[in-house]
Amino acid sequence: MKSCPKFTLGVGDRFAHGAVAQLQAFIAARQLGIDITPVWNKSNREHLIIGSEPQTTRDAADAAVKQLDWTGDYLLDADHINLSTVDRFIAPCDFFTLDVADDIGTPADAADVAAFIDKHPELIGTIAIHGIDQPLEITREDVERTANQFLKATQHAKAIYDHIVAAKGTDFVTEVSMDETDSPQTPPELLIILAALADQGIPVQTIAPKFTGRFNKGVDYVGDLAQFEQEFNDDLAVIAHAIKTYGLPAGLKLSVHSGSDKFSIYPIIGKALARTGAGLHIKTAGTNWLEEVIGLAESGGEALELAKRIYAGALEKKEALCEPYATVIDIDFAQLPPADEVAGWSGEQFSAAVTHEPGNPSYNSNVRQLLHVGFKVAAQLGDEYLDALKANQETIGRCVTHNLLERHMKPLFAG
Repeated sequence: MKSCPKFTLGVGDRFAHGAVAQLQAFIAARQLGIDITPVWNKSNREHLIIGSEPQTTRDAADAAVKQLDWTGDYLLDADHINLSTVDRFIAPCDFFTLDVADDIGTPADAADVAAFIDKHPELIGTIAIHGIDQPLEITREDVERTANQFLKATQHAKAIYDHIVAAKGTDFVTEVSMDETDSPQTPPELLIILAALADQGIPVQTIAPKFTGRFNKGVDYVGDLAQFEQEFNDDLAVIAHAIKTYGLPAGLKLSVHSGSDKFSIYPIIGKALARTGAGLHIKTAGTNWLEEVIGLAESGGEALELAKRIYAGALEKKEALCEPYATVIDIDFAQLPPADEVAGWSGEQFSAAVTHEPGNPSYNSNVRQLLHVGFKVAAQLGDEYLDALKANQETIGRCVTHNLLERHMKPLFAG
């Protein structure tokens, strides 16, 4: 099992041109005493849209590490893979996010459920967990219901894990994603899930549960902050309990998916980490792509015109672009300015509309979300877009580094 550092931050680099600027943020954070490990991640869907390979992401990360003399750990995440997609990621990756969403809610064999219940009498009754005010009250029916909801998913996770081990051994980090389901997992459900993962022999080092509220792409959290705080703290307590009870890896930690720009929950997370000493994995993913577009706009001239064309193309194809991301975006199409209006914007106006500064009256979350899912438009531009990234790398790099350091790392980890 590969060691997973305490604090890891997943960064997306969809066009494999942002790794140096991203790594500069980690270097700046380290100089401030904040030790965070970069985890470059890119999903199979994104590779298919762009026409890239996981090895491209590995090459970009390796080159950035060499160029900047980074001496810390760094990882490459096979993001949201399953048995049908994992093979192309096995060689270049050393962090695997096992996505078992399709199996959540699929009942396991009745014999497997019965065997699980018989094996875990400690899950039934009153369970006191340090860090949770009230003991958990779990009935046999609760365990049976939860096993029927999630046991099949843990078995699928085991199948993916074994497939990876057979191909490359055990020198990788294992994450299990349980977030892409309809309902958040309660603390008792999370405890039962962790017991099942332990039974499967999966050395899970980070788990991504679903929390209450909306975790939309690239914009702030929408939900009850007090409820999120309760859930996050309870989950930390359950994980600590499960590590001791089921022999799971000592560094097992929570993972927050679609965690980019969740500014309102960052103080909550930071306070919980400081109080408990727990680790964290959080994904910022597509914010790098958005900073590229912002950097093009701020560069002016042809770069600004290219940014406007990308917006116009995304606006024209908005329904098709939004459909695959329908559960993680909320766009009011009526609030999207027409392309001819945007064509008249200055670079400052374009940047202000897209940059996630909620206090800025020019910020438009609808424009930001549309561009977030609109990277396919840039991909279809091919070399024209990549050449623009190279020609304007100084401005874009400044945007990328500032975004990661000032908007994410400091609020989360600087205390």
